[in-house]
Formats: sequence, C-alpha cells, structure tokens
Amino acid sequence: MPTEKIAEYEIEFVGLRMREPDGWAAQMAVYGPSTNPMHRKVLVALQRVAVYQLFPTQHDAEQEARLVALAMFS
Repeated sequence: MPTEKIAEYEIEFVGLRMREPDGWAAQMAVYGPSTNPMHRKVLVALQRVAVYQLFPTQHDAEQEARLVALAMFS
C-alpha cells in the first residue's frame, strides 16, 4: 500500500483485487495528525473511489486513487 504525505495529511492508496468481475478497484484513505505517534487519526476511512471502474493492474488502481486524493487537496 503506497502512502504519500500532503501537508500534514497521510494518504494511503490501495489496489484491491476483485474476482467477479476480474480487475483491480481503486481505494484510498486519509489520515490526519495525531498526538499519539503509534496511531493514525482516520479522517476519511478506506473507501473505493472509482466506483464504476476496474483497472487491469494494481499499480493502475493505486494511481487512480492517488489522482482522486490530489484532486481533493487542490
């Protein structure tokens, strides 16, 4: 699961393997700053972001999730 830091937020990108139909779903989660370094504060729980689209590879799905996250922060 790749992660990227944008300002004080940590974004996690996930490509989730789907069996029926075959492909990869794009998911992301957003975490905010926390007072406890052992825990992340969930701001946006892990969720599918390109609901009607599947991708041929895990990398493609993760890149789509990244683009959605960047659009949220621009």
